[in-house]
Amino acid sequence: MSEDENARHHDKMQKKKAARDKIMAGKTIEKGLLIVHTGKGKGKSTAAFGMVFRCIGHGMKSGVVQFVKGAWATGERTVLENFPDLVTIKAMGEGFTWETQDRERDIAHARAGWEEAKRMIADPQYRLVLLDELNIVLRYDYLPSDEIIEVLRNKPNDKHVIVTGRNAKEELIEIADLVTEMEQVKHPFRSGVKAQMGIEY
Repeated sequence: MSEDENARHHDKMQKKKAARDKIMAGKTIEKGLLIVHTGKGKGKSTAAFGMVFRCIGHGMKSGVVQFVKGAWATGERTVLENFPDLVTIKAMGEGFTWETQDRERDIAHARAGWEEAKRMIADPQYRLVLLDELNIVLRYDYLPSDEIIEVLRNKPNDKHVIVTGRNAKEELIEIADLVTEMEQVKHPFRSGVKAQMGIEY
């Protein structure tokens, strides 16, 4: 790059930094967030577990309730079990609904998972609680949405709660602070590639 190009770049970045600093100066609120990861694309739980790992890095205690994928031996669970003082992980499901084929049993597991989730949300030790695949539980009406919405709406002000799973209910999206929809552009499963260790679990 020429000296002129470097000087123009420097001036442009200097103006950008000044604008950014002004924006950041107005952001003063600190609060617990209700975060929703939804959509048909891959990465909802992966991104949520990334936040749990980030909390570990800051010495913050996290709780995880897995509502559906509980029967799977996952890499993230294996890693998190190495941090028992910072993470409590409860696998409450038996697998996807089309595998269990037993609605009553699925509802019983969902209820047990939700009771555990409520305990973690109320416990001041936990700074973040991940409710993995709770959206699936709501989609199949295994638990009353109004009960869940009420608890999440009234969670402690400093508590972060993440809800994952496809087809998030509108009521949940409405009360959430942060909603990300994962969009599927391409997936190897459609080309006959099975779920692989280290990628899907």
